[in-house]
Order: sequence, then C-alpha cells, then structure tokens
Amino acid sequence: MQQTSLRAGVYIQQPTGYRAFQPKALPPDPPLIIDNEMLTLLSKADRALGRLDGATSNLPNPDLFVMMYVRKEAVLSSQIEGTQASLNDVLEQEARVLRESSPDDVGEVLNYVNSMNYGLARLAEFPLSLRLLKEIHERLMAGTRGHEKNPGEFRRSQNWIGSGGGTLQSAKFVPPAPDDMYVALGEWERFLYDPVEVPVLIRVGLLHAQFETIHPFLDGNGRVGRLLITFFLCEREVLVRPMLYLSHYFKANRTEYYDRLQAIRDHGDWENWLKFFLRGIAIVANEATDVARKILNLRESDRERIRVTMGRATADAIRLHENLFARPFINVAHAMVITGRGFAAANRMVGQLQELGILEEQTGNQRNRVYLYREFLRLFDDSELRAREVEMEN
Repeated sequence: MQQTSLRAGVYIQQPTGYRAFQPKALPPDPPLIIDNEMLTLLSKADRALGRLDGATSNLPNPDLFVMMYVRKEAVLSSQIEGTQASLNDVLEQEARVLRESSPDDVGEVLNYVNSMNYGLARLAEFPLSLRLLKEIHERLMAGTRGHEKNPGEFRRSQNWIGSGGGTLQSAKFVPPAPDDMYVALGEWERFLYDPVEVPVLIRVGLLHAQFETIHPFLDGNGRVGRLLITFFLCEREVLVRPMLYLSHYFKANRTEYYDRLQAIRDHGDWENWLKFFLRGIAIVANEATDVARKILNLRESDRERIRVTMGRATADAIRLHENLFARPFINVAHAMVITGRGFAAANRMVGQLQELGILEEQTGNQRNRVYLYREFLRLFDDSELRAREVEMEN
C-alpha cells in the first residue's frame, strides 16, 4: 500500500496491480484551515445568494426564469460530458418546431431536465440520500448513452478516469474498488446529515468533491454530482428556488476544476478546492441576478410597447408574450391555443409582435412559420455569460 496524503485518503494496491484511491471520511482531519481569504469568499458567496433570491422574488413569474435556467444548466452539464446539443436544440425539441429530427444528444439533455425536476419534487417528501441519488441516476441515464451501464445502481466493478481507450494502468485517477466504495458511500451519507457545525456552502463543497472521488456509478457521476449541489442547497433552504447552477463555471474553468479535485486526493488540499468552489458560487449567483434583472427590464419594456400599439388585442398579446418566457419558440398554432383566438386573429397578433421586434421569424417560409423570442434567449447565451463573468472577476 502506498500513501500520498493521509488527510484525504490512501491509494491501495489491488491484486491485479493497479492502485485505487480510498478516501477518508469527512470532515477533513486535520480540520479545515478557515483563513481570512476563505472567510471573505464565503461571505461573498452568501451575499450573492441573498441578492439572487431577492432579484428572482421581484420577477412576476419566477418559475419561468427557473425553467430556462434548468434547461441551460442541463445543456452545460451535459456538454462537460461530451454532448453537442445546444440550448436552441433543446427548446426546438420541446416545442416540436423547425426540425423533424434533433441531435441524438438532445435526449441526454432532456433527461437531465427531467431528473432535476423529479429530484426537486421528490425532496418535498423524501430526504436527499443515496437512495434518491440512485433514483435520479436511473432517470438521467434512461434510453441514452450509458443506458446499458446499470442505471440507478451503484457499480459492482472498477471504473477509472482517463483518456478514451485508456486502461486502469494508464488512468489519471482510479476511484475506490467496489467493496471499499460502499464503505465510502456510507461515510458520505453520514456526513450529509452529521450535526457537526459546518457552514452549508462549505459542507456542499466537501460533499460534491467527495462524491466525485467515490465515483459510484459506471457513468453519469459528473452530472449527478452537479445536480447534488442544487438539491442540497434547496433542501437546506439556502435557495428558495433552484437557481444556482455551477456547470457554466466548471466548464469555463474545466482544467482547474479537475486539478483542484486531484489535489485533494494527492495532497489533501481541501482548502484551495473550497476557495475555487466558493468563488464559483459568487460568480454564478451574480450572473443569475444580472440575468433576472435584465429579464424584468425586457418584460416591462416589451409589455409597454404591446400596450401602446395593440389596442383591443392587448390582453391576449400580453398573455402570449408571458408564455414566451417558458417557450421562446412559437408558431401560430401555439398562439391559437394560448390566446383562444382563431387562426386569422392569432396570425395577425404574431405578425404584430414581429413588427414590434419582439418575435423573429426563423424559417423564411410563407407557411408553417416559426418565431423566436430572440432577445430573451440572448440573455442565456454562453458568450454573454462569459463576458459578465470576466467583468465580475475584474
């Protein structure tokens, strides 16, 4: 047996020659060093989450905002695992417009959305636990890549992290062997509800990193580990709504994310991982607050233009406009359902919204046209999110 960091765990030589990591139980021992830098980052993260809750509470229908953020998180979290589907692909598939078929990866993203919604609903009646994570995993993997890798079940064989086509011997990291894995999972769940006083944001940072180290599923560990963060913060009522999604931050800082996790295993460096994690919480919460404010401004600006120009159709047009925050792609048939109007009236209303610049036609066709609420969708564009992140870092 070779030991590298007694604080985080040990690498254990296996009978077939490879070494698998066995993590020590949480919390870290020796205890965390909470220095001034970490206290400052913890304070900034707490304040950012408070501002986010305040900003979303001011939205007339916060759930519409949540729906778009869940989809965006699903796209980014899935892209970290190699999918190519975009937010547009997902929205088009949900609205069943523009394409007769969608990229295969869209199914993985939609599974993520469904898993998120299922988990949040389940928390109302059942605590966050290993059992719940298995339920989430089963839904996440159903009918997609990895569906043959025991969805909803912890692994019974060795897995590893490395380049495609690699072996156990060439792996960058080998998680615990199956028997040791079950021991580590039991310890992980005990810490989940350990009464020891640990700030919530630090606790969830420890739980996420330890989960990724244990790597209990044959596939889908990264996505479940990222979902875990949101579930935990909602259960502990740090978030009133599921508004904190770190996949954008992890994707933008992918190399550092993996390096920080590995530094825990090799050097017991929990502190720098937690600083990285807390910094990400503040950045992402501030991004979401900024988007919430822009959504409110966009909504009021567009509604004012509708009130000024659309006369007796104003009430139905506002109802249609409100629906666009949940479903940015729309056609006349959808407009008929939302407003209860006939084809001619709904078609005229959609045309007026296009003239106002609220809707943008996507097909170039004379018939079967599809329209997009472009300005709203632009608020969730990756490049704009990254630009805001840079501003906040500076």
